Amino acid sequence: MSSRNDLISWVNDLLRTNYTKVEQLGSGAAYCQIIDSVYGDVRLERVKFNANQEYEFAENFKILQNAMTKHKVDKPIDPPRLMKCRFQDNFEFLQWLKRFWDSYAPGVAYDAVARRNGKPVGAPESLHRPMSSASSARSASSAGAYRARPAPSATSRVAPRPAGVRTAAARPGSRTTAGVAGAGTQQQVQELQRQVVESKVLIETAEKERDFYFAKLREIEVFIQQAELEPGSEGEAVAKQIQTILYSTDDGSADDNDLALADIQDESYEHVSGHMDRLHVDEEETF
Repeated sequence: MSSRNDLISWVNDLLRTNYTKVEQLGSGAAYCQIIDSVYGDVRLERVKFNANQEYEFAENFKILQNAMTKHKVDKPIDPPRLMKCRFQDNFEFLQWLKRFWDSYAPGVAYDAVARRNGKPVGAPESLHRPMSSASSARSASSAGAYRARPAPSATSRVAPRPAGVRTAAARPGSRTTAGVAGAGTQQQVQELQRQVVESKVLIETAEKERDFYFAKLREIEVFIQQAELEPGSEGEAVAKQIQTILYSTDDGSADDNDLALADIQDESYEHVSGHMDRLHVDEEETF
């Protein structure tokens, strides 16, 4: 099993990049180009190599999923978890990707910089950015000025506030309250963007599963309709039971119109089967 340092060195050597942490691969850009180094047909012109936002990560992982689906790579991935840029999730996926590359890479030289048209590759910025040098200098100067300020003399001290006089409270429109409200709003926006990205991924996954199972049911329906079964035989009874299940509604009962249509189709197939060796079924006319 490769260590994190070994994997990062492999990625940097293959892609001519400067990643320092496994978590930085959570943008999905490196994963797209690793798959491209195997097949050479990933649409790298659409990959966001300097992605810093989750919606950009989602676009990269969509490109990755399309490439893996195109080449029938049977490996389920979880983009919402990988996009969080956490070490464990990306480390496990990178380990699998390295084993996949060792097994299927063509073994020819790969010009990673040319394949991405010279685009620079940047690591996702941390959500907690360090204080800039200018900010640090301002803070230090402010602290020094505060320490150098002499203590007030007895004559320069502020007179005590008269009884009954209140200090002015911070108004809702002041800079302090506006800054706090703005920070809270920004966090809410980022959370909503994350939820939107996760919802899109879940919807796409559900649609793929729906289409897959619909195709299977359609194949079963066509097979039963084309089967030449003897009237009154056990096979015919089983076929009718399967049709009842296929045409049943949410309450568990089959719609009378659907069953009648199935009977008419069966009679039509029996009538035509004597004149045709194989019956062609138009998939748009049924189900």
